[in-house]
Amino acid sequence: MNTRFQTFQRFCRSTLAVVRKDIRSELKTRYTMNAVGMFVLTTVSVIAFSSAGEKITNGIAASLLWIVLFFSAMTGLQKAFVSEEERGTSLLLSLHAPSLAVYCGKLLFNMLLTMLLYGLATLAFFVFINDVEIRSPLLFAGSFFLGSCATAAATTLISAIIAKANTKAALFPVLSFPALLPLILAGVETTYQALSGVAFAEARNNFQIIASYTVVVIAVSVMLFDFVWKE
Repeated sequence: MNTRFQTFQRFCRSTLAVVRKDIRSELKTRYTMNAVGMFVLTTVSVIAFSSAGEKITNGIAASLLWIVLFFSAMTGLQKAFVSEEERGTSLLLSLHAPSLAVYCGKLLFNMLLTMLLYGLATLAFFVFINDVEIRSPLLFAGSFFLGSCATAAATTLISAIIAKANTKAALFPVLSFPALLPLILAGVETTYQALSGVAFAEARNNFQIIASYTVVVIAVSVMLFDFVWKE
């Protein structure tokens, strides 16, 4: 029992070490936040100016918001493992932490980063598109949280897959879109329900879809990550 507990402690320490390393790296370079900030500001400004004087329905607003969220994720999340290859630190990381701890650390960091990116994108969207109202805040917050976790779960493994490719920037959105399509469809529907004031119970099926999607993606990633990371 003590041996298992010590093994679990070492695993947790390794996972948290990966998270802290990525947080320090992001705070030092601010690459992701600067890139996503410029993208969100430009995209939402174009949407606001092009729709000036036009009534944006809840369905259109939900679709536009998830378009912004998707491309924000494509701009900011591809560096999870790509940066390790670019800096030549992937071998060092693999020597100091087990594969599962590396994956869990990257996943936790991506979840935190995705929530931050989605929060920035959502705030900018509703500041510029001020004729749209969130009528079910609890429903919107739930879809925001689950959507962030699901996006991070899917893009973490994809980032590891493309890390050694020559055309990393092009491959990431190409591989991510089909993987994220079920999430995007469920996210658009849930966001539409939140904007329309639908009761939380009526959106239960979409929440179950997003939660199941997240669990399945993480389970598959855990099974495949060791092969992807070492090969």
